[in-house]
Amino acid sequence: MFGLFGRSTVRDLSAEEVAAELAADRVLLVDVREPAETARERIPGAVLMPLSAFDPAELPDPAGREVVFSCASGIRSVKASEMAQAAGLPYKSHLAGGIKAWKSAGLPVES
Repeated sequence: MFGLFGRSTVRDLSAEEVAAELAADRVLLVDVREPAETARERIPGAVLMPLSAFDPAELPDPAGREVVFSCASGIRSVKASEMAQAAGLPYKSHLAGGIKAWKSAGLPVES
């Protein structure tokens, strides 16, 4: 996959992989959808940081956990990961397929 900054180094994680890592507290999930989207539904435990105002410097300290980005379908989460990497952060993972894949896998959402 090629991204905004040349060859993309974003790693696809399945919904099941992200769910298992969240349950084990090994992931900090960052949802980059906009407020109207996250107000309807969101993955429990996700940190909300809309891409429209995304600043990698404002990402919370993951406290030893892997940072994983998510969005609706996997497009904006790749962009957020690329932006974080361009800012010198080692955040290379995203939820492939976004919250759509999460729901398709039968995983819980909250509203």
